[in-house]
Amino acid sequence: MAKYKSLFKVEGSLDDVNFYKTEDGYRMRTKGGVSKDRIKSDPAFQRTRENNSEFGSSASSGKLLRRAIIDMVSNAKDSKLASRLTQVMSQVKNADLTSIRGKRNVAVGIQTPEGKLPLKGFDFNRKSSLSEVLLSDWTLNTATGEVIIDDLTPDQKLNIPEGATHVEFSCGFLNLDFDTETKDMQLSNIENLPINGTATTVTLTPVAPATGSGQAFYLLKVAFFQEINNVQYLLKNGTFNALQILEVV
Repeated sequence: MAKYKSLFKVEGSLDDVNFYKTEDGYRMRTKGGVSKDRIKSDPAFQRTRENNSEFGSSASSGKLLRRAIIDMVSNAKDSKLASRLTQVMSQVKNADLTSIRGKRNVAVGIQTPEGKLPLKGFDFNRKSSLSEVLLSDWTLNTATGEVIIDDLTPDQKLNIPEGATHVEFSCGFLNLDFDTETKDMQLSNIENLPINGTATTVTLTPVAPATGSGQAFYLLKVAFFQEINNVQYLLKNGTFNALQILEVV
């Protein structure tokens, strides 16, 4: 893959060269490769078919998780979230030590301690990780999903983006079954605080414990706002918002 520098921003194909745009700029690559029909049928590409099958399954699992938490992640994500989450789900899939090659999957892998590890501490916005935004300790009750941040002084215990006047905290308790694709997402109360020197204990309690036959996910979100004429506006479309998976059980 090569970078393309020119006065002209080209997208499309020219002879055997493809020009396309990414988040990191314009790229170019040559056409070619093995035909899809050969990959599907040639015994020489058996390993390729197995890898493709597992990759597709991991991507679907990542999509399932993103959709399950859409109410929280919609304004706390980066442009490469889908690909980053697919990579993590592939690590989870690798913890499946019982399925045959080509059939290993997240639903089995995540039931193991090793399979849960890649998702613990996962940040949905790589440009704003929770550990860099929230400079205060928190406690989690895995039975109720309640998150408590003791003695939070916003102007001391937060990495505050320029222009922010208020900060908002919320948490989520999700039960997700990657096999049956059933989910139960319970959201907490929302605590909105002015960014000043007043110490506050933030208590976030989901409406009810999430139920189901899958795995339990516990999430914490920090969002920033700017108040203008008594109206709060999301700061820069959520660029500085953080959302993290605190724990997977």
